[in-house]
Amino acid sequence: MRDVTKSSCGKRLNRIEGQVRGIARMVDEDRYCIDVVTQISAVRAALKRVEEEILKDHVGHCVEHAIRSGDMEEQRRKVAELVDVLGRVRG
Repeated sequence: MRDVTKSSCGKRLNRIEGQVRGIARMVDEDRYCIDVVTQISAVRAALKRVEEEILKDHVGHCVEHAIRSGDMEEQRRKVAELVDVLGRVRG
């Protein structure tokens, strides 16, 4: 993973961690259910952005490296890996 991606994702994940702790407090305090669900939705959206950033980095770094290498087996492995993870992410 490139350093810029690692740094950006680390910052986002720290914010998400704070959001999750906030949701736990909301539950402990018996806050209004819809408010809790709204915050859960916000965390899911934030995680999705992190996931997309990491996948973009993976394609731009790891998959691109496999393509440039000329190693057909490595290329097939990276594409299969990507297809597999996208199937799990979207499924």
